Amino acid sequence: MARFEGKQVIVTGAGVGIGRAIAMKIGSEGGVIHAFERDESSGEEVAKIINDAGGNAIAYSVDVSSESAVEAAVASIDRIDVLVNNAGIASVGNIEDTTGAEMDRVYDVNVKGVFHCVQKALPKMKSQGGGVILNMASIASRLGIKDRFAYSMTKGAVFAMTLSIAKDYVSHGIRCNCLCPARVHTPFVDAYLDEHFKDNKEEVFQELSAYQPIGRMADPEEIAELAAFLCSDAAQFITGSAYDIDGGVTNLR
Repeated sequence: MARFEGKQVIVTGAGVGIGRAIAMKIGSEGGVIHAFERDESSGEEVAKIINDAGGNAIAYSVDVSSESAVEAAVASIDRIDVLVNNAGIASVGNIEDTTGAEMDRVYDVNVKGVFHCVQKALPKMKSQGGGVILNMASIASRLGIKDRFAYSMTKGAVFAMTLSIAKDYVSHGIRCNCLCPARVHTPFVDAYLDEHFKDNKEEVFQELSAYQPIGRMADPEEIAELAAFLCSDAAQFITGSAYDIDGGVTNLR
């Protein structure tokens, strides 16, 4: 398949987890991947994997919370057909546990990061007559999740930004949607368990998996499959939508 042949595609947080899977999926289908990654080594690693497989990828050292860094990277790309706003960070705790500094830390990446990337990419998309934006929200955009106050706040904002952008730019041929995953088995999950539950890691992993009625976490590649569809021309009639990919959490729990 070559659904993205010649398409210029930015994927933020492309070095690990879901972002890596999306970059590799779209890259395998002909997309020219512009991998924005704060961790320069992981960005270069995924770009090398895509290039070694016969694709085309370029790594950029970008912290999406920095407006100037995003602006410089976007300015270096002649055309932007697809923007996947995947970069994000987690936060654990309720409102009493959450400090102002922690709120700012999570907001700067999860909300302002999306804002920076969309704002800088939109003029190029408008001038070329269209484009696709896909934002990574979460089931936390829709549901109350215990001890995820700051994270849920930011993902709710991503959901709202998606709807606003879709409405404001539909007349410019720009589509904007978001994904709302439940738990996905990424390196973050393993690191979280190692840090907080070293003595009963396997037990907690099973509990986290069982939260999804389907009985397991998603694989990053499963999220990438839906992301690729929504970014492709096959989804030209879809905009302003949020897609649950959650193993039944939203409707079956």
